[in-house]
Amino acid sequence: MGKFLYLERPATIFWILFVFTVLTIIGMQVTGGPLKTDAAPAGIVTFELIGSAEGSQKIIDSWKGDIMTYAGINMGLDFLFLALYGITIALGCLIVSDKIPSSWVYLKKVGIWFAAGAIFAAFLDIIENIAMIKLLLGSHNQFLPVLAKWCAIPKFSLVLFSVLYIIGGLVTLLGKSGTHKLVKA
Repeated sequence: MGKFLYLERPATIFWILFVFTVLTIIGMQVTGGPLKTDAAPAGIVTFELIGSAEGSQKIIDSWKGDIMTYAGINMGLDFLFLALYGITIALGCLIVSDKIPSSWVYLKKVGIWFAAGAIFAAFLDIIENIAMIKLLLGSHNQFLPVLAKWCAIPKFSLVLFSVLYIIGGLVTLLGKSGTHKLVKA
């Protein structure tokens, strides 16, 4: 392994984290189902991106009663999820970057930057979650939905580009060397 990965079996760790990440996504889908209302057609994602106090309040009003419990559970799972996806995606970027030939220096460096971006996305997610929790607990601070939105947008972008880097790198590397080198990383 390269100088950035001092783990004994980073691919094994990656796949274990990946499984836990997927299981957390499933849990969030289950608890997020009841959060899909007319005011929040995409559930919690609508709440993340609404960006206005009025819109946030309409969503919260649509979640009154038992549905609010699902919102709380979903937010709790999201704190676990952000740790899992941040580390998993960062490790995936570093593994792919490490496997890229040395002659592709810039592509290797991009992987390192995307790994850092995945961790930064998780920190943005923390700020976003705290803003949304404060709203769920009754805050009428008009800045909170704006803060959540402007943490969510770069978060989603960083995660998307990092995942695309991993997928692109895996497709390229699998085509060149076969699966055995990536599995033994």
